Amino acid sequence: MTTAPHPLVARARRLAAEVLAPRAERVDQEGVPVSSIDAVKRSGLLGVSAPVEYGGSAAPAAVARETAEILAGACCSTWFVQTQHHTPVQTLTKVELPLRERLLGPLSSGELLSGVAYAQLRAYPRVPVRVTRERGGWRFDGTVPWYTGWGLNDVMLLAGVTDSDEALFAFTEAREQPGLRPSPPMRLAALTASRTVSLELAGLWLPDEAVALRTPYETWAAGDRPRNTNASPAVFGVAEAALGLLDGDSVAAETAHALRTRLDLVRSRAYALADHPVPHERIEERLACKTQAYDLMRAATTAAVVAGGGRAMDLGSRAQRLAREGMFLLVQGQTAEVRQAHLGSLAAVD
Repeated sequence: MTTAPHPLVARARRLAAEVLAPRAERVDQEGVPVSSIDAVKRSGLLGVSAPVEYGGSAAPAAVARETAEILAGACCSTWFVQTQHHTPVQTLTKVELPLRERLLGPLSSGELLSGVAYAQLRAYPRVPVRVTRERGGWRFDGTVPWYTGWGLNDVMLLAGVTDSDEALFAFTEAREQPGLRPSPPMRLAALTASRTVSLELAGLWLPDEAVALRTPYETWAAGDRPRNTNASPAVFGVAEAALGLLDGDSVAAETAHALRTRLDLVRSRAYALADHPVPHERIEERLACKTQAYDLMRAATTAAVVAGGGRAMDLGSRAQRLAREGMFLLVQGQTAEVRQAHLGSLAAVD
């Protein structure tokens, strides 16, 4: 008996087939349109892990991973914009504040889309964004080097480090305002479509009621470290999409079969590690599995380009787009630890 897919998986497949994949090459060149984000909002996928009582689905982690694979494989730029949203949702589920009651419902239902501006915390002890107490609230100064979804997000979760070495996270509207100025959109080798900018903060003031989390930096860092040692579902989604381009090619089908078999094994190991009940254990194994997933994604996208021949050099080629998206995923969310493990793995290749 075949088990029916989870309703959110079915919605993700429909969204990918009807909206994202058909326009992915155009989006790659022109940018993620509001209409694609509206379709994501209507799908219910923004609340995949959110509490049911706030309008979410509280779906298992396996469902969240599968929907992420589907979206990333269909249009990695759109996936990247919407994936930022899930950290603010998860953050709000863990706090007992009026802010939770004000924002968690709209974020869980898809009424609002949130971005994130906290990767700069990983530069510590360097402090790109400093937060200081001022006028009964908090003042933010510095530079957020990467902010994705500008012009598409409704709100953002912004973070900095206080004078007492705390990580402080607060919500604000994702728009230019006094003390917050975006750069022009960045032109990137891949995912330029994601509307990524840098943010200059010069006295942005936010009230206490905007604060979602305030914790010693070391406490936050200890929880953040394991997350980036796990393989991203997007890596498997892009690899699967590339292998799908080979399935109809009699010459390349054998290559696709061999790579898919290996990909399935690595995916199973990676997700078993992600589900391990102690997040900070088996770090070396997680990193090794992550680099194996990178290797297979790179092999899959390379095979798609090779099979496509000269046609793959056209900017409208799906194989070439997937290869560039794969290159982006090699450094997305990269930490010094992940970089070191990946470079060590590449150095060991015969």
